[in-house]
Amino acid sequence: MKITIDKNVVEFVPETPAETTDLETLWRVTVDCMKENKKIVPIGEYIPEKKNSAQFFIEGVAGGLTSRNKEHQVEEDATYYCSICNKYMNVKKGEGVPLCCGRDMEDMG
Repeated sequence: MKITIDKNVVEFVPETPAETTDLETLWRVTVDCMKENKKIVPIGEYIPEKKNSAQFFIEGVAGGLTSRNKEHQVEEDATYYCSICNKYMNVKKGEGVPLCCGRDMEDMG
């Protein structure tokens, strides 16, 4: 995949049929002609020396089920958030602390 940046415009040019299919899927997920388009925001960090890949979160697209940390229970009803991808979640007393982006979500209270 060739990526070109010109000021505030990013262009993706697929170089294989598989990349063309992936780009078409991304386009269909993020573009909604009748409503608002989805935003793509970075997750974590991009340091090529550590790991030469970057992850992004698509706002407004439901993810899978959130797993829970069974070792840490919530002591009272609270709202938790992930400071990496900005996901928010209401959690009831006695439930496990939700996990997101590879770590415990944080209590907003």
